[in-house]
Amino acid sequence: MVLHYGISQSLKSSFRNDNKNKKIMARAESNEFKNGTKAPDFTLLNTVDDKNYSLHQLKGEKGTVIMFICNHCPFVIHVNAELVKMANEYQQKGINFIAISANDVENYPQDAPQFMKQLAKDEKYPFPYLYDETQEVAKSYDAACTPDFYAFDENLKAIYHGQLDDSRPGNGKQVTGIDLRNALENLFQNKPVLENQKPSVGCGIKWK
Repeated sequence: MVLHYGISQSLKSSFRNDNKNKKIMARAESNEFKNGTKAPDFTLLNTVDDKNYSLHQLKGEKGTVIMFICNHCPFVIHVNAELVKMANEYQQKGINFIAISANDVENYPQDAPQFMKQLAKDEKYPFPYLYDETQEVAKSYDAACTPDFYAFDENLKAIYHGQLDDSRPGNGKQVTGIDLRNALENLFQNKPVLENQKPSVGCGIKWK
C-alpha cells in the first residue's frame, strides 16, 4: 500500500507515538576516527534514484562529507535543514555530501528504503541517500550514532570526525553547522585540521 501523507511529519509522529518501540532513544557519541585515515570504499544503493554508486563515483573534487543519518531520529530531524543548506553551499565549491542510513529496518520500518526515498524528496536533499542494508559500511567507519559526520580531503583522507555544532533538540542553541563548517574552511585554506573535534551526539545506530 502506498502512503500518500507527508513522510516528514509522519516520521516525527511515529517517533512520539511508536507503540512498538516505547523506549526513549538513548544518546550515543561518535567513536574515534583518526585524522589521516583513508575513507573505506563502498558501493551502496542510492534510494533517491534506485541506482548503485561507489564512493569514488560520489566523492568531491576538493573534499567529501559522509553523514550517517536516518529518517526517524530526532537529532537528525533537528539538523536536516542545515544539512541541506550546507550541502547546497559546499557542493558548488567541490565538496560533495553523502548520506547513509544503516539502521535495522525490520525493527525500525520507518527507516526502510522507500521511506528514505520519500524523505529525501520531502526535505529536498541535494545529496544521495544511501542504504547500508548489511551495516558493513557503518561498521567499517566505526559509526555509532545518527547523525555521525566525517569529512575527507580530495584524497579521501580524514580531516574531521565530530559534531555539526553544539545544538541539540531542546537545548535552545541555534543550528549553524559551525564545527563542520570550520573544518571545511580549514581544508579550503590549507590550514591544519581542527585540534578540538567534539564527538557527535545522537541516537545510537540500530544494529541487527
